[in-house]
Amino acid sequence: MSNQDQAQEKTEQPTPKRLEEARRKGQIPRSRDLTAAAVMLAGGSALYMLGGYIAGHMHGMMQRSLSLSREQALDSMYLTPALTSAAIQGFKACMPVLLIIMLAAIIAPLALGGWSFSTESLAPKLERLNPLEGFKRMFSMRALIELSKALAKFGTVAVVAVLVLMNDSEALLALGREPTAMALGHAVKLSGQGLLAISSGLLLIAGIDVPYQLWQYSKQMKMSREEIRQEMKESEGSPEVKGRIRQIQQEMARQRMMQDVPKADVIVTNPTHFAVALRYDEKRMRAPIVVAKGVDLLAARIREVASEHNVAIFEAPPLARVLYRNVDIGAEVPSNLYVAVAQVLSYVFQLRVAKRSGVQPPERPDVNVAE
Repeated sequence: MSNQDQAQEKTEQPTPKRLEEARRKGQIPRSRDLTAAAVMLAGGSALYMLGGYIAGHMHGMMQRSLSLSREQALDSMYLTPALTSAAIQGFKACMPVLLIIMLAAIIAPLALGGWSFSTESLAPKLERLNPLEGFKRMFSMRALIELSKALAKFGTVAVVAVLVLMNDSEALLALGREPTAMALGHAVKLSGQGLLAISSGLLLIAGIDVPYQLWQYSKQMKMSREEIRQEMKESEGSPEVKGRIRQIQQEMARQRMMQDVPKADVIVTNPTHFAVALRYDEKRMRAPIVVAKGVDLLAARIREVASEHNVAIFEAPPLARVLYRNVDIGAEVPSNLYVAVAQVLSYVFQLRVAKRSGVQPPERPDVNVAE
């Protein structure tokens, strides 16, 4: 396999940005079988537990609706309010079951993929109108799997329904011999038991479908190495641009550093490879600071600028190397170098006084530091 094919093969885990874009487009894992099983289970449980309550309301509504006097039956103005009242009573009786089913329909998808509201998924897609694409979807592996799932669901529901009817056949036939109120209660309760039995079969299918949907989503979200590199370029910029920005930043920092060289008190050199510019103001500074440093060509430029502005240059190779490697620009000299730096600055300050006064210059100190 060529490097280009490996780069295009989707073997890498999705980045957070890819997952966020997919969620914004409404692409999240969903299992319709889990939702269907949850709705059936909630509906069956509600009917089983609230069967007596629903049956009582229905029985009272039927009694009031069918207990009409001759005058009420012939009054055209009575029937419409009566029908409206019966519809309201029936809706109130079914309201608890409807609320429980609605909650199950909302919670089940949230448990798998979380909340997502996307307007992009509602937008029309012209490629769905393409007949060729439609045929591809119809005869794809995904369509075959969905067909297998549909047949499995149909078979499971059919088998469970037959078993429930066979088991409850005597109770169903006995409903005709019971009083109306009792028969309504038993009928609702039997319906709840049947839905619970069917939902248990659907839960088995959902237990298989949920891992499959998660695997399918993970496979769909995987990225190729080229896609990851492209995303990094878009979010962080290309390496060429970033390198150019770093180069410009370094150049600007170098220019600012060179502007501080004339303000230095002394340049400690290697003498050729390293150069470190030190400055000390006893009124405003606790310790001397490094205002500039450089190696090779930059060190030569520091020495050149220092010579142009009459800044003292002191050759101390060990001290120059230690300062360059251990002290950042703008940082104070560490305490273990106080003595060596103090010797250098004291010599430089005495040398200035000697030049102004015309006296004999001081002896050059022997500065030693441990590297």
